[in-house]
Amino acid sequence: MMHRNTVEFVVHGKYALFSDPITRVGGEKFSYQIPTYQALKGVLESVYWKPTLIWYIDEARVMNKIQTQSKGIRPIKYASAGNDLAYYTYLKDVCYQVRAHFEWNENRPELAHDRNEHKHHNIAKRMIERGGRRDIFIGTRECQGYVEPCMFDEGEGFYDGYGELNFGVMVHGFDYPDETGKDEMSVRLWKSAKMENGHIKFPLPYDESPEIVRRFIRPMKAKIFEGKVNFSGLDEPGFALILAESGEES
Repeated sequence: MMHRNTVEFVVHGKYALFSDPITRVGGEKFSYQIPTYQALKGVLESVYWKPTLIWYIDEARVMNKIQTQSKGIRPIKYASAGNDLAYYTYLKDVCYQVRAHFEWNENRPELAHDRNEHKHHNIAKRMIERGGRRDIFIGTRECQGYVEPCMFDEGEGFYDGYGELNFGVMVHGFDYPDETGKDEMSVRLWKSAKMENGHIKFPLPYDESPEIVRRFIRPMKAKIFEGKVNFSGLDEPGFALILAESGEES
């Protein structure tokens, strides 16, 4: 399904690490074979994000062959002085096409005046053209990524006509109180992640799909925006003009 505020882009880099949490217990990270929903959402939020909106990843396309490479890493030992030795297994030479859209964050009524779809859609597209507002990381900090605009489904992908590949249970993403309205943080698990001819069609968080299982992690409260403290409120530049044009000026 195409939304009128859809954006399409390609993200690529030398390495990616979408770590399987099961492998992190021993301190040696091993990447999933395909990107997680949350990782691609994080890429898009680095390109352009405001608390007014929520990005939703509709579909991704794996363009390059799935390859892995292990590296010896010396992570810092926080419990004691010095370093440790671990092996991290990365995805190598990655390239993904992504299609996404945004919807308003209804849990942020204080930002209702900022719900200008045309404005945010055009800013997002410009930021994609410029490579993003912040550094792009493909799964983890050490995996630098690069973003460019594209037409989704254009070009030849390695898995075109390959058929269906199943990857079992994967982490889908996290539910934060800012987006759910609940004072808790939970994790979403995708019971049967799959790719068909290189395409990954993600179930959306609010679809209540039987493919998604949620597990409570811990209590958490959403950040509160306070006028004159961490939020410009009604004094945001241009807001008076918006009010005047809408006839809401008091």
